[in-house]
Amino acid sequence: MLMRTDPFRELDRLTQQVLGTAGTWSKPAAMPMDAYRAGDEFVVCFDLPGVAPDAIDLDIERNVLTVKAERRPLPGGDDVEMHVSERPLGVFSRQLFLGESLDTDRIAADYEAGVLTLRIPVAEKAKPRRIEISGNRSDRREIQA
Repeated sequence: MLMRTDPFRELDRLTQQVLGTAGTWSKPAAMPMDAYRAGDEFVVCFDLPGVAPDAIDLDIERNVLTVKAERRPLPGGDDVEMHVSERPLGVFSRQLFLGESLDTDRIAADYEAGVLTLRIPVAEKAKPRRIEISGNRSDRREIQA
């Protein structure tokens, strides 16, 4: 269903988390995700707390799904004095290589409480099905040794 191509992506994410570095448009930071199959659909959840829904882009080209989001700084002014700033700002991105068994034309996206949830149905051609056998027993020929 889902193929990962970059084995060091998790290491990059942990490094960015520890060092507090933010992503840029040329080198976006990773976003944590969960992926699982529930019945006849594949579900992917991305953690994007503090990201406005209009700052999330979802694109699919062939079987590559790209999620890109930007956490922007809070509006401030000359009278605002920051005391603690631990939440990373910047651009976050993740690409998923979806298998042929998923119906990429019917992806549903929902964003609630800082979690982007994608539901991707399993394609009809990939679902298990029973094959009927037709024929008449009287048509069988016996092979004799």
